[in-house]
Amino acid sequence: MDNLAPPAAPTLVCRAVLFDMDGTLVDSTLIVEQVWHEFALHYGLDSTEILRTSHGVQSIDTVRRFAPPGADVAALTAEIDAMERVRTEGIVPLPGAAELLRSLPGNAVALVTSADRILADIRMEAAGLAMPATAVTADLITRGKPHPEGYLRAAELLGVQPEQAVVFEDAPAGIAAALAAGIRTVAVGPNTGPLPDGVLHIDDYSSVRASVEPDAAGSPTISLRL
Repeated sequence: MDNLAPPAAPTLVCRAVLFDMDGTLVDSTLIVEQVWHEFALHYGLDSTEILRTSHGVQSIDTVRRFAPPGADVAALTAEIDAMERVRTEGIVPLPGAAELLRSLPGNAVALVTSADRILADIRMEAAGLAMPATAVTADLITRGKPHPEGYLRAAELLGVQPEQAVVFEDAPAGIAAALAAGIRTVAVGPNTGPLPDGVLHIDDYSSVRASVEPDAAGSPTISLRL
């Protein structure tokens, strides 16, 4: 039997690259699960059910969904946010994330995260990753993932149309947000859930390579080989 050559790695050509943070650039799973487990234990809730839907979603939306009737949602959210901000042990970058970020032009990259700016800064620094100059955090939008507002805002800030961008995401809510924005999406890691048609998947960035060429107007054209 003839040996078949492995399929060529897919390549996506774009003008901007948008990244989620937790689970996509930064592995903060241990801390996220600790905080929500403590929340569930305190209120007699099912932590498994909370974690099934909380990844990639703003903390206030998860609190609003699971808090007991009559609870002060804003106060509980502030408490959870404060817990997350002081826990950095075990936060690491996903393999290859730092190298990929360094290889991309700064004016063509954005972070789009359900964390607020304070937490985003803390976790990116803990992981040793440079914060992109363009960052759309929870405090800058009115509707969190799975709504597409964050990704649409990032594309607008970078001066590109949604179809000219590529998103890297790890959670079902974030993947849904990117697709709703009309942006090609690459799922990252083991927690993506069933993937919609057309969504590619990578384990991490170990094999991802970016090449950049200016077009006739001097704008970057980015080729991402997955």
